[in-house]
Amino acid sequence: MRRLQLPHWAVGLSGAGAALALWWIGAATFLRGVGAPAGGGTGAIPTPWQVLSQMGADGWGFYWRNAAVTLLEAGAGYAWGNALALLLAFLVLLVPPLERLATQLAVISYCLPVVAVGPVIFIVLGPPRSGDPSGTAVALAALSVFFTTMVSALAGLKAADRSCLDIVAVFGGRRIHQLRKVRIIAALPAVLAAFKIAAPAALLGAILGEYVGGVDRGLGPAMVNAQQTLEVARVWGIAFACAALAGGAYAVLGLLSRFAAPWASGVRAGGS
Repeated sequence: MRRLQLPHWAVGLSGAGAALALWWIGAATFLRGVGAPAGGGTGAIPTPWQVLSQMGADGWGFYWRNAAVTLLEAGAGYAWGNALALLLAFLVLLVPPLERLATQLAVISYCLPVVAVGPVIFIVLGPPRSGDPSGTAVALAALSVFFTTMVSALAGLKAADRSCLDIVAVFGGRRIHQLRKVRIIAALPAVLAAFKIAAPAALLGAILGEYVGGVDRGLGPAMVNAQQTLEVARVWGIAFACAALAGGAYAVLGLLSRFAAPWASGVRAGGS
């Protein structure tokens, strides 16, 4: 008997639909009124319809006005963090004694608590002008992606086939030639996987940076304002917008990686 195999997108939609149904049932029954103020009001867990209604009432302009700033911060941090991580990984391959120092630097950057380092970065960089992206948010976004990309890139570069490296060396190639002709190609799947993971991390880092970055626009300040005014459905709506942006970035980079390195995902270059 032949087993029925659903495509990946169908499995994902089924899981999302089941989670949505459970949320709706819970918010309408035993979770109804949870976290509501003593004087009455909306609980902390609204139904999906209440969230969608609030998102519709706020309109596209509200979300785009705030998301545009956060996306600029996340994009800048994503670019800086990944670029520095790749440069450091390349430098380690060219100068092997630097590996321990580079690895320690990456681990330290990963272990730094955001709530502690954020205010320090804000003091150094200062507040942005009204409506401009926050340098603190950009720095925290870069910090959020640096470790993952650096470690993945270094592991991929070191996983190159030894026989290919020997061939380059036999023909007089140096470390730089091995890096260009063998190691970068071998590391491409690992680097692309790190890029996918870094996209949601950069967005999260930017949002956290907005809490201390002194910005007056962005998804972070919008969420804080909604929390302070007890607009629960709006808080959930902003959270959904953040999740949609992070998931969309992850999906787009995953699609690009299938075309850039089809051998890593088992897909042929011709698309079959």
